[in-house]
Amino acid sequence: MRESEEAGRAKGMGREELLALPAAVDLETGNRALGLGRSKGYELAKRGQYPCKVLRLGNAYRVVTADLLALLGLAA
Repeated sequence: MRESEEAGRAKGMGREELLALPAAVDLETGNRALGLGRSKGYELAKRGQYPCKVLRLGNAYRVVTADLLALLGLAA
């Protein structure tokens, strides 16, 4: 695969990267961790159907990292 093709693909997140996340992350990071595309992630958050707790702060969504890690089976 060419480098330009790799750059266009969303990369998943490894265990170490997930465990190093702050208390809350932006929706794009949550989507990446869950393997969701941008449109689907925003659609789920907007409907209140995101698979883990999402906070709405003004126009921004923040995913609660503890819930994200629990969903992925990585809770401490």
